Amino acid sequence: MATHNELGTLGEALATQYLLGEGYTILERNWTFQKAELDIIAQKDEDTIVFVEVKTRNSAFFGDPQSFVTPAKIKLLVKAANEYLIRNGLQQEARFDIVAVLKNNKEERIEHFENAFYHF
Repeated sequence: MATHNELGTLGEALATQYLLGEGYTILERNWTFQKAELDIIAQKDEDTIVFVEVKTRNSAFFGDPQSFVTPAKIKLLVKAANEYLIRNGLQQEARFDIVAVLKNNKEERIEHFENAFYHF
């Protein structure tokens, strides 16, 4: 496995542990639909399903991890989230969060951005 894949897998594991610690229930990890992958699908309260995009970097030199969620990526995530809700017959509200993980030998930082973007 390539180093960037290993870092991404580690970031998703760290994000999952963070969310569990914050009281979220993890419903799914790495759920795919067509070309989109929903990193984490979680729930904290009955009324809202939270779709979490995890962005992991080993350096903030080129920008914060969350800045790498592009409009094209958002469009794919929204499409996949809609399909997840339909397939599972869910009527809850959807929320899109980003968990940004910065992990290297000197630093480990996790930032959670709730309502990071809105569906269109």
